[in-house]
Amino acid sequence: MKEITKNLIFWAPRVLSMLFACFLGLFAADVFNENLGFWQEIKALLIHLLPSLLILLVLCVAWRWEIVATLGYSLLAIYYVVSTWGRFPFSVYLVIVLPLLVIAMLFFISWLYHDELSIRKELFKS
Repeated sequence: MKEITKNLIFWAPRVLSMLFACFLGLFAADVFNENLGFWQEIKALLIHLLPSLLILLVLCVAWRWEIVATLGYSLLAIYYVVSTWGRFPFSVYLVIVLPLLVIAMLFFISWLYHDELSIRKELFKS
């Protein structure tokens, strides 16, 4: 396997996870449009940032064990659809669920090829 392919397989799901967490975090900014008190605003901000924090938590665990991310992101996608079905237009589900499933698939590919990825061996020498 070429070095660039190894790098892509290893880094693509991790970088996309971080970018998706930032994307979801942007939606937390809507709490500043509400006229809340300082502490209520902080509380609302933390609640709105929970999805991003969950994505980053799964990423932290999955940095070493890719199969955890495959399961975690797939379960987050399913949970989102089940818990919010019918509240939003279909396009909203695609914007949230599709990236989660793509990232899960990329982590699965990374898990399948983890023995061939020399990057992994260098990062996690024990």
